[in-house]
Amino acid sequence: MVALDDASFEVAPGEVVGLLGPNGAGKTTTLRLLTGLDRPTAGTALLCGKDPAVDPLTVRRELGFLSTTSGLPSRLTARESLMMFAGLRGLPDPKASVEEALDRFSVRAFEHRRTEALSTGMRQRLRIACAAVHRPKVLILDEPTAGLDVMASAELLDDVRTMRSAGAAVLFSTHVMREATLLCDRVIVLFRGRIHAVGTPRELVERTGAADLDDAFLQLVRG
Repeated sequence: MVALDDASFEVAPGEVVGLLGPNGAGKTTTLRLLTGLDRPTAGTALLCGKDPAVDPLTVRRELGFLSTTSGLPSRLTARESLMMFAGLRGLPDPKASVEEALDRFSVRAFEHRRTEALSTGMRQRLRIACAAVHRPKVLILDEPTAGLDVMASAELLDDVRTMRSAGAAVLFSTHVMREATLLCDRVIVLFRGRIHAVGTPRELVERTGAADLDDAFLQLVRG
């Protein structure tokens, strides 16, 4: 069985591209190939011109990855967690990077609280701060707002906009079409391992004659 077939696309610096598709469409496979967790049987994935299957360590220096299973050390505070991730990244001035991340991702208000005591929204905000403490050139987010309330989701989308403004290339996997409409410069519709459409949310709506991106998505994957 082929999980991903001829799925070719690019994400430019300062751009947020949404990856849309139902369960089993190939989204997770795409993300795992880009991060070097899986190797392709054919074709090549490149991040900043480097192949993660060939040179994963170099690629990961430029990559921030937030998966649905990314964890946090429960008994460390938010600040201590950021210091740990900054140290693992080998940053030349980890303390300065942490101070900057505390403000950039609005974590300072709860920096001294243990992660186990944080709300779901606070924990997710800290997770993205840890993933991006080294200011990566590429940020890959896998359903980052899953389980968040409306306010927490809006705050996290603001975090992503901050990364885009800083010049990061962001690949944003989501099931929430409203988020894709609000945030993404372009979206990719993936279904059964193949790309069915690429364009801005408005372009896909106009192309299908749909009322919104939800309707456009359904029309595209149903043929």
